[in-house]
Amino acid sequence: MTPEISEYSDLIERLKPMVNEPEFNQVLAQVAGNLTRDKRFLLKMELKRLARPCIRVIDLRGKVDGECQIYEHGGRQHYLDDIAIETFEQQVRIFGEYTLGVYEAVHRTENNLKLMREEALNAELNAPLEPEDSDPLSQYIAPTTTLMNYPKRNNERMNYAVALELFTEHNNSVLATSIDISTEGMRVKLNSDYLFKPNEKLSVYFRGMEAEFALDKKHGIGYQIIEIERTQKEQRLRLQRLDEDKNSAFDEFLNRFIHGNKRRYKVNMDNTLDAIRSKTCEQYFTPRFPSLPVFVDCIDNKYIPRFAMMNDSNRNILDFWTDEANNLRLGFMCNHQRIAELAEQTPELRVMYIYVFTHVKDGKVYFYSASLNELNAHPNLHSVFLGFGARKVSWRVFKLQMSDISPDQAHVPLSIPDSVSETVKRQNNPPAPRLMARLKNLSHCLLITDITSDVGQQCYEQHKIKRSELAKLKLFGHPRNKPPSDIKVFRFKYLEQRVESRYQLRSKVELKFDDIELEGISEDASVNGLRIELDSFFHGAVNSRVSLAFPALQKITKKYKLVNLQYRVININAERNVLHLKVINEEGNVARQFFEDLIKHNKNRLKAFSDEEEIPGIGHALRCIYAQNVENIAFFVRKEQGKFIPDMVINHGQNTRIAKLGQQFAEPGQFNLEFLYRDRSKEYSFIHEAITQLRIEPNPLHRELYIAFDPTKTEIGEAIIPRFTEQFLDHQQRQKFIEEAMANGQFIAIHVYMSLTGRPDLELLQSEFNYVSVYAIHRAKELEEQLWNIAAMGNLIDITDEVMTRYNFSQEQIAHNHSTPSSLVVGTDNIEALLRQ
Repeated sequence: MTPEISEYSDLIERLKPMVNEPEFNQVLAQVAGNLTRDKRFLLKMELKRLARPCIRVIDLRGKVDGECQIYEHGGRQHYLDDIAIETFEQQVRIFGEYTLGVYEAVHRTENNLKLMREEALNAELNAPLEPEDSDPLSQYIAPTTTLMNYPKRNNERMNYAVALELFTEHNNSVLATSIDISTEGMRVKLNSDYLFKPNEKLSVYFRGMEAEFALDKKHGIGYQIIEIERTQKEQRLRLQRLDEDKNSAFDEFLNRFIHGNKRRYKVNMDNTLDAIRSKTCEQYFTPRFPSLPVFVDCIDNKYIPRFAMMNDSNRNILDFWTDEANNLRLGFMCNHQRIAELAEQTPELRVMYIYVFTHVKDGKVYFYSASLNELNAHPNLHSVFLGFGARKVSWRVFKLQMSDISPDQAHVPLSIPDSVSETVKRQNNPPAPRLMARLKNLSHCLLITDITSDVGQQCYEQHKIKRSELAKLKLFGHPRNKPPSDIKVFRFKYLEQRVESRYQLRSKVELKFDDIELEGISEDASVNGLRIELDSFFHGAVNSRVSLAFPALQKITKKYKLVNLQYRVININAERNVLHLKVINEEGNVARQFFEDLIKHNKNRLKAFSDEEEIPGIGHALRCIYAQNVENIAFFVRKEQGKFIPDMVINHGQNTRIAKLGQQFAEPGQFNLEFLYRDRSKEYSFIHEAITQLRIEPNPLHRELYIAFDPTKTEIGEAIIPRFTEQFLDHQQRQKFIEEAMANGQFIAIHVYMSLTGRPDLELLQSEFNYVSVYAIHRAKELEEQLWNIAAMGNLIDITDEVMTRYNFSQEQIAHNHSTPSSLVVGTDNIEALLRQ
């Protein structure tokens, strides 16, 4: 639309339905009678142009903030999201057919990324100038949180302020005011003149209640100081009732008082709000993080890997360690010797890198693995192993991290007391004794992350090998006649997003795509979908259209022709050989009808995938244990006014290189992610580009980021210099960057993992949401809205030592790089920040 007539867009919308009608000219003269003849002519020409038939195919993938799907119209296949489909159909009804007007309207929907960027830019240009002292870094700084770590209250606590008099153990009198109160404790505030000490016992008199209620004025109530918070102006004490000072009359009075006034004075819900935020992060984190937790028993000083927890993002690790007979051989890597070696290290040094490849002979898979220490113990085989292994397609590099765990961590009760309802009381019950008996020997969690990269593999390929030495690599082979301990695999329990049951069905499949024929095996099937494993690489993309044939199943039916069945690819695994398929509407009717009949008449023979566990509750128990022992930094990104900005960072108090990097230019309790939003070679930041790419190709994204960190610099552009590996021309440039980073401060390499988030399972949050809604429904709605705004999740995995190893830095240089140089804390002026120096 030209600028000359853009001001008449409302008038054009009114005239669109009449453009092909015989009386169009008459209606135009009536509606636009106040315009000049030239203007009316321009309007007429514009409307005729919009009504011209169109043959263009619309592809909005990556251009809109929405998930696109195939939409067929008039024999053409478009890729549209839900908003675009609605606009398309509406405009077709107006014009009567697919026209240029339809095409342009679909490209002007409210969620079009280009238009959103233009609007954001215009808003930024027209916005009032910010004060000169505003902090441009603030948009990249997010608060930190820990998962499943929040206080549980045994009794409801009511916000209530009343005058108190505290008598110390030395009979000193101090005036105070209550903040909140429960039957078992309370919080009070007072001036900072008197110095209290933890565990000090107090006698408390409720002076503000004596006139209104019949309280004993001669005897105070016994409390003990649990926690002290001090500021320059005041101090706050958390007090707990003394067990030895029972006072049934006062207990009865407080119960009546709180029950009768909690709606008036409001129940204190700070811990419940913290719990909802923590559980929300866990909801998004658990189904998507890329590492595989393996839970280890320790029995008579023998370490035995017992359980592994699978999600959609870490199952590739289990697939790799599965042999030709479908036996899991992960125990080869997680053997007693390696776990014991990790256990002997201090917590911050419990890291090991394992180099792995496989060899297939006579249809059997042989696994070879070695840690860096094991290779250094055999220097004559060091280069042979790395050079030969890196030349194989099966080459992998795994990072192992280990943390101490306790079976008690399996019990994570709600943040609200049992007295709220029977449902809450039931949910707060500890795990069953049978379950705890299975967990009682758990001592450690071994976290396995696949950090393989093309750049790294190229480096290791440069190691020279002698063919005569290859036979000696048997030293690192795992003998098939000595299988490792059995590791039970459980799936992380989270919202089941399938809308129908799926059944195990292994049958030969022939797939056609782009005139290429591939063979494979179906793994499971439902009426509307299918999962298949191909014998070779699939080169298509998500949303590709494929046709299938089932030669083996065809032998059991004459009613259906099981050839040229039309499916759409909805997911592809990292190795691109496992496809999730969905039947295409109308064209997939034969497939839908066949599988409906097959399942209906063979339910007794087909095994359905079940959520039943060997021991009820073990999946949730292991999930709770790991959530309290997260090893790596994770972060969430939310969408706000067309921008993707940091929302929350999971940091369980790690004292790692990445943790220290994130603390730079940030206040305590915050994390600075600015280095992920800085990419001078592109128009948009890495985060924006990553989320855009993930919406086109939903498979998780992996990138390697090198950082030169000099914490003595006061400007962030000088203190933190990030470069992605593809920004270097060659290995020499990468090695030079590492050397310069170490000369001026510290080098840090990060394996950056990004994925979109799924739907949260609100059922696990429902009790606490209901509790908040009773007293503050606006807070509940606000929290739920924040929950749905989360767009993506990322993980930051430290791979510094492995990167330096591949570039042949010595063990002394690698060890020296562990110590962070002394820093100048910038951007803060409070006491806590100064104490961090």
